[in-house]
Amino acid sequence: MSPERPQHIPVLLDSVLECLQSEPGKTYVDATLGAGGHSEAILQRIQPNGTLFGIDQDPSALKLAVDRLSPFGSAFQPLAGNFSDIARLMPPEALPITGGILADIGVSSMQLDQAERGFSFNKQAPLDMRMNPQGALTAATVVNTYSEADLVRLFSEYGEEHMSKTLAREIVSYRKTSPFHTTLDLANFIADQYKRVGKHEKIHPATRVFQALRIEVNDELGSLQRFLERVPPLLAPGAKLLVISFHSLEDRIVKDFFKTQSRDCICPPRLPICQCGHRATFKLPKGQPLAATPEELKLNPRSRSAKLRLGIRI
Repeated sequence: MSPERPQHIPVLLDSVLECLQSEPGKTYVDATLGAGGHSEAILQRIQPNGTLFGIDQDPSALKLAVDRLSPFGSAFQPLAGNFSDIARLMPPEALPITGGILADIGVSSMQLDQAERGFSFNKQAPLDMRMNPQGALTAATVVNTYSEADLVRLFSEYGEEHMSKTLAREIVSYRKTSPFHTTLDLANFIADQYKRVGKHEKIHPATRVFQALRIEVNDELGSLQRFLERVPPLLAPGAKLLVISFHSLEDRIVKDFFKTQSRDCICPPRLPICQCGHRATFKLPKGQPLAATPEELKLNPRSRSAKLRLGIRI
């Protein structure tokens, strides 16, 4: 008997399928494969003769998805790597992509629930946070070696942490004698700093710092930016790009990208004649971004911050 598959609820699945309008015979890419929930639903709709390529940098996620999607045979093609390298990873003979690309940005439930990965401030684990276990940078390295100024920048920009200066100063002082090695070492320390100044939070005090560390360790914003820049030449006219983001930093990048790529001219308004030569690559349907319905929120509370944006290749 095969081991029980971890529970996985793909976020905004109904909206993804409605926007993608998957068709048999076309080519699709799930650029952030995870446990394969979105891919499974898409594969069911593109047979016969449709193909889906699934990209993931996490070997355990890729293995799980390969097992889950094995009934689809060669219609599913796994690719190991970071989604920002999509242009290099895609086989030349599979281009251009005729159906569409989906990117579900963020940490999967599977990664959050695996204590040993170090993403959770509620579970004792090494202070790791690498989505790719082969990555060189860990959260422990960031916390124990970055300068105070760099930690302030990190906590402020990536975590939008209002106590960034205080936390950075206290972390640098404390680590001189007691380096941070585990998730609870850091989470409890941050909680103590909040108590010391009499601040009370609705969320765990370590939430924003852990988000900032995860983004830094995995270069999440840089990877997203590179992914978006490399996608337009890969898509055939009429193919779609769907991006699901989970916090304002990601959504701002996606929103700005689509805004720029839906305009023919991006010159400053003061110029009387266009000099940039830019041409729109996407048209944007109205009514964006899409969010979880009340019904989905009941089934999957982690979908509460998800936003879906869609562009159609011109």
